[in-house]
Amino acid sequence: MEKIRENLKVYFSRTDIVLWIATALALVYSLLLISDMQRAGSYNYVFTQSVAILLGIAAAFLISMVNYNFIVKLWWVAALTALVLAMMVFVFGIRVNGTDDTAWIQLPGGFTFQPSEFIKICFIITFTKHLSFLHDIDGIKTIPGVLSLLVHVAIPAGLIHIQGDDGAVLIFFIIALVMMFLAGVQARYFAILGGAIAVGTPILWSFFLNDEHRNRILALFDLDGNALTNYGWQQYQGKVSISSGQVFGEGLYNGSRVEYGIVPEQENDFIFTVAGEEFGFIGCVILLAILVVIIVRILLNGRNAYELKGSYICYGVFAMIGAQTIINIGMVLGLIPVIGITLPFFSSGGTSVISMLISIGLVQSVMNNQEKDMDEAKIRLGSMSRQRI
Repeated sequence: MEKIRENLKVYFSRTDIVLWIATALALVYSLLLISDMQRAGSYNYVFTQSVAILLGIAAAFLISMVNYNFIVKLWWVAALTALVLAMMVFVFGIRVNGTDDTAWIQLPGGFTFQPSEFIKICFIITFTKHLSFLHDIDGIKTIPGVLSLLVHVAIPAGLIHIQGDDGAVLIFFIIALVMMFLAGVQARYFAILGGAIAVGTPILWSFFLNDEHRNRILALFDLDGNALTNYGWQQYQGKVSISSGQVFGEGLYNGSRVEYGIVPEQENDFIFTVAGEEFGFIGCVILLAILVVIIVRILLNGRNAYELKGSYICYGVFAMIGAQTIINIGMVLGLIPVIGITLPFFSSGGTSVISMLISIGLVQSVMNNQEKDMDEAKIRLGSMSRQRI
């Protein structure tokens, strides 16, 4: 028993204990919100979420004990896994209630999972390998190098777009752009990309967006005419629920709007409205503070990583969790169109929470192997010095 305690002490001294604690707080808070929301229906969301959390925690600890360099070396396994998962959707894909895309796969027992959540993790691994390769050959600031990175992200994004999950497509591009920027891709390439997007926006609006996409965007500017229709109803009711909680909220299991399920999909994309109604402004601030701590700790771990691959992994996870947080809160507050982005760690959904915990495991793997990276670097430097002599 003493040996186990000593090993755990060493393990947590090497990993980011603050990140572990913040993640645990997020998971506990999410179970409170989901158990509260469950009054509105008969499905046992708490059980599904609890099982997913246990599986995700086990996966996170296991991954954190594997050297991330070894994981990156298996980039081809990640690429093949992502391709297989994407292809499975075209064969077995279904559309679940509350969504408008065919991006889910039915499992035995009535469970479903969304492959794009795991494809994000695979993408971070393969993109890390790509960036480190370009860095080694001094190609990260060249036009061919940047173009190869854009092609890299376009492949999974294109497959996911065909499935109709454009929210996930947006996350893929944000992950890629943030990783590229923090890896040292020059600002002029981002300026060119921004100009191309600005010029292409009218074409995108006219020829690529369907009526539903356009109506969701227009609903943000026409609440008087659109708030009581399909396109503005969810956001309107979500804001009413948040405001009804005022400062301290109605209290756990007391909110009537939560009980009657007035906000559609409040267990998924709109879980933030449950926090607003039941715990008020204070509860919303606490929720956001937990997520900010998680996001900032991941970014700091990336900046402090001793090896580039470790930094790139942390930057990818930082971009994924940060982007999903900002977009989800923006959707709920009516600042961004509803595009089906879950709130990390909080939204109900086994696939989402498992993938988030796996990403935390990757970051902890970087921290857990810092001392080993430093020792190997010292050995390499010593060998190079002897060769010079």
